[in-house]
Amino acid sequence: MTESPESDAPETRENRDLWDAWSDAFQAAWRADTDEGELPPAGVFLGPDVHDDETRAEVLPDLDGLDAVELGCGGGQGTVGLALEGANATGVDFSTGQLRWARELRAAYEVEADFVAGDVTDLPLADDQFDLAYCSWVFQMVDDLHACFAEAHRVLRPDGEFVFAVPHPFYETFDADERELDWSYFDRGPERNPIGEYDPDMLVYHHTVGDYHEALTNAGFTVERLLEPGSSDPDVYEEQWSHKPDLMAMVPPALVVKAVA
Repeated sequence: MTESPESDAPETRENRDLWDAWSDAFQAAWRADTDEGELPPAGVFLGPDVHDDETRAEVLPDLDGLDAVELGCGGGQGTVGLALEGANATGVDFSTGQLRWARELRAAYEVEADFVAGDVTDLPLADDQFDLAYCSWVFQMVDDLHACFAEAHRVLRPDGEFVFAVPHPFYETFDADERELDWSYFDRGPERNPIGEYDPDMLVYHHTVGDYHEALTNAGFTVERLLEPGSSDPDVYEEQWSHKPDLMAMVPPALVVKAVA
């Protein structure tokens, strides 16, 4: 088994150690609604609260034949989804525990996909290797956006596309249970979020929309779309963890970005 990548950054090691400890329980929760004999969920998602095909069509190209990488692939659901849609897919994650699940998912779906241990701020990948870099719900756990986006730009070919989704920075300022603001939009963090009985806590960084845009342009990207998909109807949402339908109907839960190298 490939070892988890080492990092000089203590915050990276903390989040990696958390995901190694949490991976089995997290993947069990992800698969909880899978009936016996069915395949676990996989697909190219833009976040737990982004379900409409219109948003996807605005930011994602036709995947068939593309060389595509998922940054922070976790249990491989997105990477397998890329492969199912015809991409030559690679997934990168810093958690050995998550990558074990990713390889099991690849085998279950009987698709070709590569999984590599690595950190998104220091990718173990060649220059100009991919047509598409994709990421869903990861960059809120990354302190150094500038290093992360510079690496994404490096591994993309000229005119390659970078598509990612993150929890909306404004939504993240709310206490979702109390429906009240409890964090300044201008406080970047880190915020320590306990995950059950697991140790250490998850470190979350509150990047603003402007932070994402600045880091992208500094890395050499042209930002083509900034989308805030959502609805004022709470019935279109499902409750899960901090995703509360009545709050999501008032505050955008996701930020979706498309940029070009």
